Amino acid sequence: MFVRMSGAAMRGLLVALLIATPALLLPDVASDQSQIVVLVALLAAFLTFVEYNSNAPSIVEFRDAPPFNRVRFVALFVTVFVLTAIAKGKTDSSALTEGLASIGQIVGNTIDFPYSPVRLVVLMLPTHVSMEAISDVRVAAGLAYMISLLTLVVFAMVVRIGGWPVRNGPFNVWVNLPLFDPTAGGDVLVRLRRDARFNIAFGFLLPFLIPAVVKTTSDLLDPITLQNPQTLIWTVTAWAFLPASMIMRGIAMKRVADLIEAKRRRAYANAAAAEEEREYQAAY
Repeated sequence: MFVRMSGAAMRGLLVALLIATPALLLPDVASDQSQIVVLVALLAAFLTFVEYNSNAPSIVEFRDAPPFNRVRFVALFVTVFVLTAIAKGKTDSSALTEGLASIGQIVGNTIDFPYSPVRLVVLMLPTHVSMEAISDVRVAAGLAYMISLLTLVVFAMVVRIGGWPVRNGPFNVWVNLPLFDPTAGGDVLVRLRRDARFNIAFGFLLPFLIPAVVKTTSDLLDPITLQNPQTLIWTVTAWAFLPASMIMRGIAMKRVADLIEAKRRRAYANAAAAEEEREYQAAY
């Protein structure tokens, strides 16, 4: 019990640190913004502690199947920290911030080709935005998208080479998928694969759809300029992380479906072998 509680407390602190990172590192953060960040960080830490301290999860999927959530958290933290460091380098330059900015400039210019997600993010900005702001958005979007792609590669290797999720022990489908209702109707295997395909397809399209939707609604709502550093960090992070998280969920659900199918085949083969054994003994 103590180990579980201490682990839940550590996870809650890490989540709070993640949310507070931009406000802690960026200069000239308004007091009202700091208060809101502290409130959100404390709330997220409390919810994380309650979720991981309970016997069974309620909303967090694959809680007992590491390193699924660890990979997602590391990717999210790295994205937020890198974008925050680059934004801080605008006023407090250092070797780290200059190096990250240079890498971001190279990556952003490389990925910024016609019809790419980074190009669509740049095009969704209003026409009156300065060239410096456009460059900042390009750098942030390029780095965030690159980190999301690397995250998918790492998780695919964990699944393919590391044998996730059964390598670390038995895998309980219903505990690790608390939001999946097995009694909703239909074959569980078919539904898992359908949900997996939907998550992968929608996750792939989301980086293209979000800028298009923002650009379409800019005539009705105030256009997003992303000139505020915290707005830029969290907007670009969400734009890159949410699709990668959905694709990871789709890959994981497909893997679970494959495990269920393999277990069914073994059960059917054992049942057929047992039936043949009974028939042989009855005949002789």
